[in-house]
Amino acid sequence: MALLRVQNLKIHFPVRGGWFGRSTDVIKAVDKVSFDVEEGSTVGLVGESGSGKSTVARALLKLTPVTGGSVTYRDREILNLSEHDFRPLRKEMQMVFQDPIGSLNPRMTVEAILAEPQQIHFKDKDREERAEVSASLLRKVGLPEDSLQRYPHEFSGGQRQRIGIARALAVQPKFLICDEPVSALDVSVQAQILNLLKDLQEEFQLTLLFIAHDLAVVRHMSDRVVVMHHGKVVEQGDANELCENPRHDYTRRLLDAVPHLA
Repeated sequence: MALLRVQNLKIHFPVRGGWFGRSTDVIKAVDKVSFDVEEGSTVGLVGESGSGKSTVARALLKLTPVTGGSVTYRDREILNLSEHDFRPLRKEMQMVFQDPIGSLNPRMTVEAILAEPQQIHFKDKDREERAEVSASLLRKVGLPEDSLQRYPHEFSGGQRQRIGIARALAVQPKFLICDEPVSALDVSVQAQILNLLKDLQEEFQLTLLFIAHDLAVVRHMSDRVVVMHHGKVVEQGDANELCENPRHDYTRRLLDAVPHLA
């Protein structure tokens, strides 16, 4: 069963110029993109920088305007929902961002960072209950409880990403978008974060959309892979089958960039 269905998604940005700022051209950042995400699975969205994959991710959470197409979550069209009507779904649909230091408020302690989404979505919880949840989440992502009183700059890049994952899990989501979550990390740390995401997916029964430019990482994480190039989907299918028998030249080039997959 498809938890999320994207059909003919289009995101175009006008290019303005001239004396009156009229639209002189259009950039088709995403053009007629379609794919499904089955409940409990991981779909990898792969492509080089500028392929449109992160723009798709932001559109799914209504963080960027959409030109056309349809996005349904649990068979409910979400693109036409008002912010008020979409807000309950924000609890179910969360994102882990590429840059952990840029996505964590440097003036807030880890405790405050983890408590904030709980305050928004679970108003009946008191401070003690929120603190218990925060401490439990830190343990699950492999950080000690005394991290609660520290600030983001006191942690390494991998540790900050663990905090970002804990924050996303604080509202008990069902669907997690991971937007290049390991691209800014050392290779050894990447493996730790990828394995952590796999473990958390099983424990919390999460559905993942995993976005990356590295096809080796995507293959390791995903059941299915969607390959994007210049705003379009050029190929999609079972992760192992696609990597073993790529049909599109662009997919082959991505594979060629990963010698151990060749």
